[in-house]
Amino acid sequence: MIVTFDTNILLYAADARDARKQSIATQVLHGAPDGVLLWQAAAEFVASSRKLAAHGLAPVQAWNLLAQFVETYGLIVPSPTVLQRARVLHVEQQWSFWDAMLVGACLEAGVTRLYTEDLPGRPPPGDLEIINPFAS
Repeated sequence: MIVTFDTNILLYAADARDARKQSIATQVLHGAPDGVLLWQAAAEFVASSRKLAAHGLAPVQAWNLLAQFVETYGLIVPSPTVLQRARVLHVEQQWSFWDAMLVGACLEAGVTRLYTEDLPGRPPPGDLEIINPFAS
């Protein structure tokens, strides 16, 4: 099984304001030592972490966390095929653009489980399983 994480999992792991979500996100990350980090989630993590600056996460800390994530999980960079897969999801199946890009990257990388809280409750394509670890 190949596992990956959406940006929100990475952000919750770095954000102590919600102890429950931070604990769950940390458990998800630690429970997947063979997971992979998709380029989109890595880029969105640093971009979105600016919202946490007011709560003590300085930009340099966000970059340091990203370096740890990359060291632990590696980094999967998208190929042109990701765009083709995303186009089908976006245009033909009405997925939002960024969700289509994320799922397209998962399919390209052979990911079988995606942890996120953001994707709509629709059947995922292929063998991809989408799990919201915060749903109770």
